[in-house]
Amino acid sequence: MLSEELRSQLTHYGITDFAEVALREALEAHAPTYTLIRLAPWPARRWKCNYRLMLGDAIYDSQSAAEAYALALCATLDAASTIEQPDQ
Repeated sequence: MLSEELRSQLTHYGITDFAEVALREALEAHAPTYTLIRLAPWPARRWKCNYRLMLGDAIYDSQSAAEAYALALCATLDAASTIEQPDQ
């Protein structure tokens, strides 16, 4: 389940389907490559997350794959909007 804050960020970019597959497909449309890892039990306990998504030089830790996709997608869309609309 995604947090309300994350849902509102995605909605801001026009993403209204929050299912895991839809989020993955949206991320794949905006990011050329990424790596999603489901952590083994001992690192999951240590880092307090079940999934780790690596995109470029950024790492997104989350409790579900959908949350990992959503976090990376928000960061990718934020970066793209910053590039398209520089501060004036």
